[in-house]
Amino acid sequence: MTQQPRHLVSKGRNMQSISDITKKYKQAGSIEEYQAFIEAYSSDARSGVQKLILSAKKQIEAVEKEMQRIENMKEYERKYESAGFICGIDEVGRGPLAGPVYAAAVILPKDCKILYLNDSKQLSAKKREELYDVIMREAISVGIGYRSPERIDEINILQATFEAMKDAISALNVTPAILLNDAVTIPGIDITQVPIIKGDAKSVSIAAASIVAKVTRDRLMEEYDAKYPEYGFATNKGYGSASHIEALKKYGPCEIHRRSFIGNFI
Repeated sequence: MTQQPRHLVSKGRNMQSISDITKKYKQAGSIEEYQAFIEAYSSDARSGVQKLILSAKKQIEAVEKEMQRIENMKEYERKYESAGFICGIDEVGRGPLAGPVYAAAVILPKDCKILYLNDSKQLSAKKREELYDVIMREAISVGIGYRSPERIDEINILQATFEAMKDAISALNVTPAILLNDAVTIPGIDITQVPIIKGDAKSVSIAAASIVAKVTRDRLMEEYDAKYPEYGFATNKGYGSASHIEALKKYGPCEIHRRSFIGNFI
C-alpha cells in the first residue's frame, strides 16, 4: 500500500490550521494569554504561525509599556495615599454653544489596574465607552453633577462648573480626603485640593473622571440630537462647528443653546 507523505499525515492528525490558530491569537488579550499562545505555538515553523508569534510578542511589549504609563500616572495617588480616599475631579462642556456642563468625581481603588486611562479627548468614542463601563464597575465611588444652559447664562460658565463639581463630590457615597482637580481650585470645599495642570493626562483619577463626564454628556447630546436634528448635536456635541453655526444662523437657537455664548452668531 502506498503511504501518505509524512508532512501530510502530521498535518492531518496533529496540526491546527493557521485559521484556527489565528482565532486563538485574536482571543488573547492579556500578557498571560499572549505568553500562553507563544508557548503553545512557538515550535510551529510555518511562516503564518511565526508571524502570529511575533505579533503576540509585540502585544506583550505594548501592554507592558501601557502598564508603565499607567503607573507613572499614579504619582499623585501614591503621594497622598496615606491620607485616605483620593478623588479625581474633571468637567466637560465648558466651551460648547449648547447643552449643560458636566462634572464627574471618581474614587479608584488603590490597586487600580485599569489600562488606557487618559484625557478623554485623546481617546476614541469607542474606547471611552469601553472604559466608562470598566470605571463604573471597578471604582469605589462615582459622583456626577451638571448645570443647565439657563444656569450657565445666569451665573457664567466658570461658576456653573464649580457648582457641578460640588454636586459631583456630594454624590459620592464616601467622603474623600484629597481632591485631585484638573487645573482649578473649587471654592467653598472643606477638603484638601490639589490642582494639577493638564491633570487628566497626569492622574489616573482625573482621567477616569474626564471619561465619565465626557461619556455622560455625549450620551445626553445624542438624545438632544433626536429632538433637534437640524443642529447635528450627535456629532458636534454642542460645540461651535461650522455646520452647527450655519444651522444656528438659519434656524435660530433652540432651548438648550446658551444665550450668553451665541451673541456673535445671531
